[in-house]
Amino acid sequence: MKKIKNFQLEYDTDGDILYLTRGKLTKDDTSEELGDDVVIWKNKKTREVNGFTVLNFSKRTSKKTPKLNLPFEVELHPLI
Repeated sequence: MKKIKNFQLEYDTDGDILYLTRGKLTKDDTSEELGDDVVIWKNKKTREVNGFTVLNFSKRTSKKTPKLNLPFEVELHPLI
């Protein structure tokens, strides 16, 4: 499995939003709603995925459940 460097995780407790990003998003990144309160962020030119936003995050997990399943799959490819 390929390791991703510089992937950042941030949780906004007030908004109940989880952010997973590869570095900072820029004006070249655009959002696309995947459904089920998940947004993907891609570079407009390269179409490379640079992050995910998960809304209503706390509804997806409980204190009794140690792991979390998010409604998306990620396929990583080497940069050429």
